[in-house]
Amino acid sequence: MSNQITTAFVQQYKANVEFLLQQKGSIMRPYVRNETQNAEFQFYDRIGATAAVEVLTRHADTPLIETPHDRRRCHLRDFDWADLIDRKDRIRLLIDPTSPYAQNAAFALGRSLDDVIIENMFGTAYTGKTGSTSTAFPAGQQIAVDYVESGGAVDSGLTVPKLRNARQKLISAQNDKSEARYIAISAVQMTDLLANSLINDIDTSEIKALVHGEVPFYMGFKFIECERLLTTPSTAHRRLPCWVHSGMLLAMGAEIQAEIGPRRDKRNSTQVYSAASFGAVRMEEEKMIEIICDE
Repeated sequence: MSNQITTAFVQQYKANVEFLLQQKGSIMRPYVRNETQNAEFQFYDRIGATAAVEVLTRHADTPLIETPHDRRRCHLRDFDWADLIDRKDRIRLLIDPTSPYAQNAAFALGRSLDDVIIENMFGTAYTGKTGSTSTAFPAGQQIAVDYVESGGAVDSGLTVPKLRNARQKLISAQNDKSEARYIAISAVQMTDLLANSLINDIDTSEIKALVHGEVPFYMGFKFIECERLLTTPSTAHRRLPCWVHSGMLLAMGAEIQAEIGPRRDKRNSTQVYSAASFGAVRMEEEKMIEIICDE
């Protein structure tokens, strides 16, 4: 046998790309109000509640009830992503990495979209005619990390009493009971729920926590698992947002788009470029609850 036959061996490569573990795009977008925005700032007008006047005398003057008006300001923010594929690399690679690069860019921008939504759930909202009045998230909409019901045991994780309190706050604020209610949690809070005996006792065709390893619905809430939720600055407690669908607004100025083409200034390397413009704003404080949990 010829000793030169090894020169005929063909090196075989797996002809696809596998993505490393990551959140693949946006998780939060389907669960907030979606709007289109065509300016850097856009205002969303709101009117407040009024009270009717009882008629006590005949032929009295017609009362004029002044309807309160205010507005929320949404600010568009721009994000982009780019990477280069050298001409020589494309020659040497069995695969064409252009499409996976574009997909990876879309994943990254989707995560940025979630970050903007989550940041503005508890961040400062801007109101007033010109959007110059700042409105902080109120302490009354927070459920403390050590919250317990009367006679209950202290548990700093996600507990059924915390969920009951969140539901009570939303309903007592006159939120529409027919509107979808959500709560975003990390894997640690899902573990808290799966370990809870009250939830494990639920045995229906819709929910079987021990079989599926998740609790999709409980107490009127849909649970959304997301590992990008904020933590408190000093204690690193997880800040869980709990809201009704109309309570959080996402405005898209430009959807996520990709452009692929040669860069003449980079020796004709192929550039994969992706960009999007979006912003988010909390529409009303009484539509958002913060549940603080120790992990």
